[in-house]
Amino acid sequence: MAQFKLSAQLAGHDQDVRAVCFPSPDVVLSASRDQTVRLWKRTSNAPPSFEAQIATQGHDYINSVIYLKPSQDFPDGLIASGGKDAIIEVRRPGSHFSDNAERLLIGHAGNVVTLDASPDGKFLVSGGLDGQARVWSIGKWETEMVLEGHNGKGIWGVLAFDDHTVLTCCADQMIRGYDLRTASAGEVQPTTTIYTPDILRALCRVPKGHPSGADIATASNDGVIRLWSVRDGKQIAEMHGHESFIYSLAALPSGELVSSGEDRTVRVWKGLECVQTITHPAISVWSVAVCPENGDIVSGASDNVVRVFTRSEDRIAAADALSQFDDAVKASSIPQQQVGSINKEKLPGPDFLKSKSGTKEGQIQMIREEDGSISAHQWSISHQQWINVGTVVDSAGSSGRKVEYNGKSYDYVFDVDIKDGEPPLKLPYNLSENPYERATKFLSDNELPMTYLDNVANFIVENTKGATLGQTSSQPGPDPYGTESRYIPGQESQQAPIKPSLLSQDKYITLAQAKFPPIEKKILSVNAELIKTGEKQHALNPTEEATFKDLIQLLTTETTKIPAYVSAAQSPAAFPIPEDAADLVVKLITTWPYAHRLAPLDLLRCMCPSPTIAGYTPASKGSILDLALSSALEPGIPGSKPNENSVMMALRCITNLFVTEQGRAVAASRADQVISVMECILGVSEYAGVAGPIGTTNRLLFIALTSAAVNFAVLFHKEQQAGGSATVGLEAVSLLINVLGQVLKGQSDAEIVFRALVALGTILSAKGDGADAATIAKDLGAADWARQAKSQASEPRVKDVADEVLKLLR
Repeated sequence: MAQFKLSAQLAGHDQDVRAVCFPSPDVVLSASRDQTVRLWKRTSNAPPSFEAQIATQGHDYINSVIYLKPSQDFPDGLIASGGKDAIIEVRRPGSHFSDNAERLLIGHAGNVVTLDASPDGKFLVSGGLDGQARVWSIGKWETEMVLEGHNGKGIWGVLAFDDHTVLTCCADQMIRGYDLRTASAGEVQPTTTIYTPDILRALCRVPKGHPSGADIATASNDGVIRLWSVRDGKQIAEMHGHESFIYSLAALPSGELVSSGEDRTVRVWKGLECVQTITHPAISVWSVAVCPENGDIVSGASDNVVRVFTRSEDRIAAADALSQFDDAVKASSIPQQQVGSINKEKLPGPDFLKSKSGTKEGQIQMIREEDGSISAHQWSISHQQWINVGTVVDSAGSSGRKVEYNGKSYDYVFDVDIKDGEPPLKLPYNLSENPYERATKFLSDNELPMTYLDNVANFIVENTKGATLGQTSSQPGPDPYGTESRYIPGQESQQAPIKPSLLSQDKYITLAQAKFPPIEKKILSVNAELIKTGEKQHALNPTEEATFKDLIQLLTTETTKIPAYVSAAQSPAAFPIPEDAADLVVKLITTWPYAHRLAPLDLLRCMCPSPTIAGYTPASKGSILDLALSSALEPGIPGSKPNENSVMMALRCITNLFVTEQGRAVAASRADQVISVMECILGVSEYAGVAGPIGTTNRLLFIALTSAAVNFAVLFHKEQQAGGSATVGLEAVSLLINVLGQVLKGQSDAEIVFRALVALGTILSAKGDGADAATIAKDLGAADWARQAKSQASEPRVKDVADEVLKLLR
């Protein structure tokens, strides 16, 4: 089949083109960070040319655009766009941008980054970085349904798979499927959940007749396109070729797939093979779309240009435009960080290009030119030759020299003060990177809340002004997560990372701080829904509602006093919880429908540092620990899986009990029970009829699990050092060691692995029964666990603690 060639270059945007749409051969839509949506109309065919008009003039970045097909009410169709202002604007294609919009759809709390419409044209689906996916009725222009279950993580892709099925792809590495016919009270719970290896950035339908037999394709941060069966959630195949994040996917009428990404390329895939690579003179190709009528491709890139590519000889650009495009690609400056470390002395010279062929489409070969510069060349299967795609350049910050950090070179290494009284955190940055991508990684690596994202990204931008590299833009890349007003468990600031060199760890971890306004809003929202649906017996009465608000106020004040780590000798000042408040929260987590218990459980884990709660024994419910576990693990529907975030909250409750002596006594008395739950999560055994595994890809769940494990390990260590009677016995500890081994063998996240190693090392360094524990650990293969963790680790702190564990196992 013929290769795609440039058809037209559409210049007019002032900033990155973040989204494109190609509804017909004569119309292209583009959305940009310059706050506009532009409608490009074809004005000539040979060579093709387009003329632009501004369809939408927004007030902030616009990151998504879609064309809604014509209907009786709207014979010319409609343009829908969304962006950072959280509003979806719907306009008629012929209207002037100064005219009133047809509709403004309000409901999201953050950046709207993805849109799709149902095949029958009856509904619009939106997804945002606020963790919300919404279904809007076209014509009524109201939110008909909210697609639940995204845990507050950004939704990068939505797909109206058919007239009643919607799929989403999310930053939590999951694909979720929703049957809209199962909606209840305007909410839809996922009927299908597919776990994937990395953060998902794009989602598209695979054409019927594709040789893989797959239904959908997804693209990830790891540069891999994966094909999936929607029916059983199984992965069918993988497609490798991209060298960085993949941002966009589309399907051609020919049955092929098209992708674009951070490696400057658009790639065309036939079957499972890449058959063409189109390199752009830009840092990122943010978006790609296909014209369903003629099969042409349109791309939007970080150099502010929209480009159309075609296989038809009749629509190829003029010779001078083709030459200009090729020259722009050759003249591109490629940041060395994009191609990895290079040993210039070992690179071949220009003669290599004449004597050696590539092995696959898109393969990159570095060449040392005669003047000492390094050029990059890309293999084209169709042309059977190497094509020059740019010159590799060293990054240089304002100082003109590189800075070493953790064995790597960076343009900048900033000190970031997150909390008074604690040492600053190191933030490495290269000019070739997107500020928001680096800020996101910084927050994730340091277990800090995403609410800091704007501040960190703006800090990077402000402190690198005037430093440029090639065509890198100083504008931020991916947009901030809008999490200000929605209940999102798991993004609280309590998840401070464990400090390195803590063997043996001598302080208990706490997970007690939270953003209470979203918790309050969620509980009151559910309460209103219960009243509306006639379930007043489970709803709060006016007295209980007043008690609830007083409790929120109390916790807002008291939990801020609890540090990330506490010692037994210096526990924070105790704060009492009124009995009526404790009774109220127990009511919520025992009588409310299982699907609505997450927020009350979140409230309970904030109460657990109080000695009042540690000693609280609700009637016929056992201890507060028993109550948390039963409420989280018993969905009440035979055969249904527990909500993994509810289980995570129960483990956080247990972790926070260690703040006080009373709480430690409760946790120690139920150590066997808690470890059994951990085994259930890992799939080692059942617990109370619940069969695991549970949430094996849920990072927050495993951070909670390993945090609780650290606290049990600290308690065991302290009791052995003291030489008195032990409340956590060797039998429980041996089971805990096995749990930690399963975590180390099955998880690769640095924070999870680090906490598991700290817990294991703390147990091994104990006196008394610690010697027997070390023998048990050796017999179970703990040395292999530590060696595996060290070999896979990229962070020095993980390698260091693994070495300490290995010393203890000698």
